[in-house]
Amino acid sequence: MKFADWTQRTRRLATGRAGRRIARGTAVTAVALAGAWLGIMLGGAVRSNVGPVELGMSAEPSWTGETVLDAHPFGTLLFDTHNAPVGLRVTLENINPDRARGFLDDPRFSADRLPALLEEELGNGVRTLIMRAAFCGLAGALVTSLIVFRRPGPALAGTLAVAVAIAGTGTAVALTFRPDSVVEPKYTGLLANAPTLVGDAESIVTRFESYRVQLAKLVNNVSQLYDVVSALPVYDADPTSIRILHVSDIHLSPIAWNLIRSITTQFKIDAIVDTGDLTDHGTGPEDKFVEEIGTFGVPYVFVRGNHDSMTTQRAVRRQKGAVVLDDSAKTVAGLRIYGLGDPRFTPDKSVSVDSNLESLDALGRSHAAKLARLPKQVDLVAVHDPTIAKGFSGAAPMILTGHSHERSTELLPSGSRLLVQGSTGGAGLRALEHDEPTPVAASVLYFDADTHRLRAWDDITLGGLGEQSVQIQRHVETEPGRTISPVPTIAPSPTGSITVTPTP
Repeated sequence: MKFADWTQRTRRLATGRAGRRIARGTAVTAVALAGAWLGIMLGGAVRSNVGPVELGMSAEPSWTGETVLDAHPFGTLLFDTHNAPVGLRVTLENINPDRARGFLDDPRFSADRLPALLEEELGNGVRTLIMRAAFCGLAGALVTSLIVFRRPGPALAGTLAVAVAIAGTGTAVALTFRPDSVVEPKYTGLLANAPTLVGDAESIVTRFESYRVQLAKLVNNVSQLYDVVSALPVYDADPTSIRILHVSDIHLSPIAWNLIRSITTQFKIDAIVDTGDLTDHGTGPEDKFVEEIGTFGVPYVFVRGNHDSMTTQRAVRRQKGAVVLDDSAKTVAGLRIYGLGDPRFTPDKSVSVDSNLESLDALGRSHAAKLARLPKQVDLVAVHDPTIAKGFSGAAPMILTGHSHERSTELLPSGSRLLVQGSTGGAGLRALEHDEPTPVAASVLYFDADTHRLRAWDDITLGGLGEQSVQIQRHVETEPGRTISPVPTIAPSPTGSITVTPTP
């Protein structure tokens, strides 16, 4: 055999052996990992007493890493606590009524002893879960590998691979752990239970740097839920915060009125801000729909949308508690609010306004420039179209808008926060135009009573066409006292003027 042929054959054999080793190693690792997860699922769960509550804790696969608190039947809370391929599920299994009553009756528990006690007991439970899950994972990997490969060598190799994976996952959890995520939970469950489980936004915001206190607050809320048994506890509304409900794009949907009434009651709303498209065609027969506004018992601030006619605007103004803003400002619930009606009326094109982005942005900037010259600062701007709304960047700390039927928020370069609301009516009859119905959306905004700055907000989302369950995502304003840049100097040629009504 020639030397070149022998060399080539040797290389092929070596390549084949290497490929077989890689395939065998991959198979061993895959079997061991599957056995590890099976072991963790079968034997890795633990039970731990945390304050008055008996918790079930288990680890489960998760692409993003999260902690889920299942408070069935009241709902679930999700916390974005870490980034690792493992999640923590905590289930409320049982509660000691006598100990819960002791926590509620003895103020020392919540003010002094309870945070430290909860942190210690929860930490003990998590450490027990980690050790048990690691042991069960390694045992599962070893047993499964022995059953599949029937040799100690592959079984030990697979167990070693699982040990490395567990160590790497634990390191990722430790490096990405976010203890302050407890102040921004995502709630899913019945709307009536939301304020109790999610907690008081004002107290959360003012102490959001201390997760120990928030943990105590959460357990206290759960204790109250179980203590009353047949009736939910009354939501403890903080008198120092101003609660604004932001709705938009109702489009004649009666679902919206039910949702608004429920949120207004449950969250103790001080005022409602509607950023337009209350109707579909702005016709006289549709005026009957707006009569529900007078039944809410709180101020209802309205700015006209592109589906609302001047007839609609006049019908809203006639309702009890309605505050119609159209290039005007008024103090409502302690906040100075400026509103601008949409210049377009889409159904009949009765107003000729160029709808390209440049002209809409210029319209907003022109009114913002006039707004900046007012003697009294505006706390909140409400308009219908997001492009016009961006033109008010720097004119107020908070800008509310709608129109797109899709919720989003953006911190503009000026420091102003722009909140685009989804459709509180589920887009009305348009809800069935797509494969999935448009979600029903609204937001509760919490403002500081002294500074009038946003401190936190809850995004509330119901399934399309108004399902019984609700998802609530808590957000905390990380820098509520930030400086708002002045409106850039421009030379627009707007029409109309700002009418400022006297402060009540």
